[in-house]
Amino acid sequence: MFCLACKTKICYFCPANKTFSMINKKILMEVMLENREEVMRHNVISRNISLDNFDRQVLVGVRRAGKSYILYGHIQKLIASGHSWDEIVYLNFEDERLAGMDVYDLNAILEVHARLSEKRPMLFLDEIQNVERWEKFARRVADSKYKVIITGSNARMLSVDVAATLGGRYLTREVFPFSFSEYLKVNGFDVENELLTFTTSGRGAIMRHFEEYFQFGGFPECATLPVKRDYLTSLYQKIFLGDIAARNRVENIFALRLLFRKMAESVKQPISFTRATNIVASTGTKIGKSTVINYLGYAGDAYLLLVVPNIADNITERTTNPKYYFIDNGIISLLALDIRTSLLENLVALELIRRFGSKDAVYHYNHGIEVDFYIPETETAIQVCYSISDSDKTLSREINGLVRIGEKLPCCHRIIVTFDEEDIIEHNGIDIEVIPAWKYLLNLPQLTDY
Repeated sequence: MFCLACKTKICYFCPANKTFSMINKKILMEVMLENREEVMRHNVISRNISLDNFDRQVLVGVRRAGKSYILYGHIQKLIASGHSWDEIVYLNFEDERLAGMDVYDLNAILEVHARLSEKRPMLFLDEIQNVERWEKFARRVADSKYKVIITGSNARMLSVDVAATLGGRYLTREVFPFSFSEYLKVNGFDVENELLTFTTSGRGAIMRHFEEYFQFGGFPECATLPVKRDYLTSLYQKIFLGDIAARNRVENIFALRLLFRKMAESVKQPISFTRATNIVASTGTKIGKSTVINYLGYAGDAYLLLVVPNIADNITERTTNPKYYFIDNGIISLLALDIRTSLLENLVALELIRRFGSKDAVYHYNHGIEVDFYIPETETAIQVCYSISDSDKTLSREINGLVRIGEKLPCCHRIIVTFDEEDIIEHNGIDIEVIPAWKYLLNLPQLTDY
């Protein structure tokens, strides 16, 4: 196709191609100026994510994971270091006044900024997936060497088509809810103060917050709330109904809701598409395997579910029999009962994905033996066991898996993560570290290292 006005290949920014009315620039300026005030009024804690290392980045993740706050913190840092709003543009596209914006309208951002300042702006575009064909504008400003930071709340921003369109121009970063260290920080703890872990009172205070984090997760807005369940219920409904059901035009809402409840009850187990289908069908709900595959894909797109494949499978099989984990423990607590062992394993899974990434970095092993997690980068095998003192049989099973995996894969480190037990187990010349979860999450040394 060719643009009839400029006689060239179709131009998405040519006025002759505009099919919708241009956004009101007065309203756009109003939103832009109000967004400045919004950015500066927040007291933002620093997170374990830096935006200094690359000029063009895309931040993706589940709704309310804190992507906007990361932008706020970075902008505040820029202002504190001597930059001014004359060279910064921040826009949140969830503002209802920007509803209906199309890629054609995005150039107005640069036009409005030019009215306010002669300086070339750094662009911070929040929840840009709300703008149709946003990637066209993103590519153009990248080619023009603007500094651009973009956020979005669904994995479709990372689709093959979008990745091809952006053509390697942007660094993609995944944002998760608070880690435990960030959770402590926002609740007033100096996590760098090692004395906290040496004193009875310090460890007691940490454990109180760990119990909250363990049950209710780390969504930033929830972290300091005295009553967390109401917030989590509201957030889950927005993710479930808005980001999954409505966006994908799901008709069988009941089956979708039931599937997620059953997935929450099955966190520790590898689940094939066939098994997931049978689990839902066993309740009397009619659902086909193709529908289940689609539903699980929708949950992945919304970052509700994360996948950990079996490293013992071949490349093709890894997508069909993985373990599924939820993006936050608080969601599991809403959907299932009597799940403390599941919460512990989910917590470890999230921490490993934070540290090593969600793509081809974290695995489980299930072929003759079972090992909860295997990290190729560090040659580390990890078992998660709520308590190793419950029975000799339990401990023997965990140790056996950790020892035997060395016959299958390179293994330099073997760890058992428990709720609150700590030890070093020596078995046939092999050391196995037993680490309480709170200490593992904070990446603290073993007691024997003190």
